[in-house]
Amino acid sequence: MLSYSRGPDAPLLDTTIDGMLRQTSRRIPHHEAIVSCHQDVRLTFAELNGRVEETARGLAGLGLTVCDRVGIWSTNCVEWILVQLACARLGLVLVNVNPAYRSRDLAFILRKSRMTALCIGPKDARGTDYRQILCEASRGESVALRHVVSFGEDSWRDMIANGREITVPTLSPHDVANIQYTSGTTGSPKGVLLTHHNVLNNARFGMQCMNGSERDRICVPVPMYHCFGSVAGTMIMLTSGATMIFPAPQFDALATLQALAVEHATIVYGVPTMFIAELDHPQFSQFDLSSLRTGIMAGAPCPLELMRRVGGQMHCPEMTIAYGQTESSPIITMSSAQDSLDTRVSTVGRALPMTEVKIVSLDSETVPIGEQGELCTRGYLVMKGYDDEPDATNLAIDSKGWLHTGDLGVMQADGCFRITGRARDMIIRGGENVYPREVEEFLYTHPKISEVQVVGLPDAKLGELVCAWIRLKKDQTSCADEIRQFCQGKIAHFKIPQHVRFVDSFPMTVTGKVQKYKIREFEIAELQL
Repeated sequence: MLSYSRGPDAPLLDTTIDGMLRQTSRRIPHHEAIVSCHQDVRLTFAELNGRVEETARGLAGLGLTVCDRVGIWSTNCVEWILVQLACARLGLVLVNVNPAYRSRDLAFILRKSRMTALCIGPKDARGTDYRQILCEASRGESVALRHVVSFGEDSWRDMIANGREITVPTLSPHDVANIQYTSGTTGSPKGVLLTHHNVLNNARFGMQCMNGSERDRICVPVPMYHCFGSVAGTMIMLTSGATMIFPAPQFDALATLQALAVEHATIVYGVPTMFIAELDHPQFSQFDLSSLRTGIMAGAPCPLELMRRVGGQMHCPEMTIAYGQTESSPIITMSSAQDSLDTRVSTVGRALPMTEVKIVSLDSETVPIGEQGELCTRGYLVMKGYDDEPDATNLAIDSKGWLHTGDLGVMQADGCFRITGRARDMIIRGGENVYPREVEEFLYTHPKISEVQVVGLPDAKLGELVCAWIRLKKDQTSCADEIRQFCQGKIAHFKIPQHVRFVDSFPMTVTGKVQKYKIREFEIAELQL
């Protein structure tokens, strides 16, 4: 049998984001839609719809028209949602800007996206002055930017006050609603074009995997600029009627625990490092988390011990694992709340409804079940393309509509998939292929190891050598020889890390993903390779 799977048949939503907002607002007008703990703001769906209308009128008052591009550069707040949904109402294209971007990053996005307006947040907890960075980024640049609006300041209030009546345009669900930029670790970031159809349906199916409904209350500590927040957050809220809770502007373990307890959350999102920070917080035991039921963990492999702790100590026995990427809106495969612990830890679940997934060889032939290859997907979830980059689009999406993810995976006989690494992350040591994910999974079985990341370093003799960065559990000590001895006789000799560094933390993106290329750069400089 070949490594091909198609998720269950299901009806697809055929509406726009604004159509979904209006439908849900009519159905449950007095149901709580958003709670922003750090802003002390609560909005019902009727109130949210009203605030979106107000914001849309304000944007229209700036002279923005259908297909104009509006950037948003801020940490999590209610205004983020208002701008997101107001853009959808007017047929504007929302451009998500990473709050971690600085002047050089921002200058690139301003040029590339051709945005005509930018909404920016106030100074964040790290003291980021968005206006100052914008001035630096704009200096000497030729950009289309005409309007800058700051949340909580006079420019925002003036925009609302000077709003004008709008006529909602006739839009297609297949129109582009959102541009999100990829991380750019292999070159300049590319703008992923996502449609109303992409994100609404992906959110709906993701919520189905959690057996979710309007009775759920979803804690969203993940950033809104990323699909995890803007799709699994906002779009799940719209399609299901569930309440969306912001604990803080940026991830804060204590604020998240407080929000979970006080707001009686039933669902929580995060990457593994977020869950580790919450579980290891000194005040963890003070919070009643018994209302929790499920959630989504994504962005990195979930160690078995962590899933056990999340299921037991956090009262999330139905925690799910999702896999995907921005180009797929983002979820491709996902475990369900009913899956066994082993399935949820060792795999990334099955293809979502109306989603095709296959594993292919280097020559794009579908491989037999159990063999490793590149994971590809096809269906409603595939992006419209990369913004103004037809060659890059054609490289990512083949002539038959298959999105090539660049991730290595294996399909099991039960239809579940395992991600075994990133094609470009593969280490070639002395002619032997070493997949970092495989080595990491083994090292996680060491009783002293809390987190580990494996990368390849250049080596004159072998081509590359295996390097492991390790964060030990609290009050544990170890040495490189102990780690290598643990590996002896259990994994192939060429997979054993030749270089080991013990660290307290890893270089991370805002979304909590480890930046392996920075680990590699650090070691090359440190070891003078």
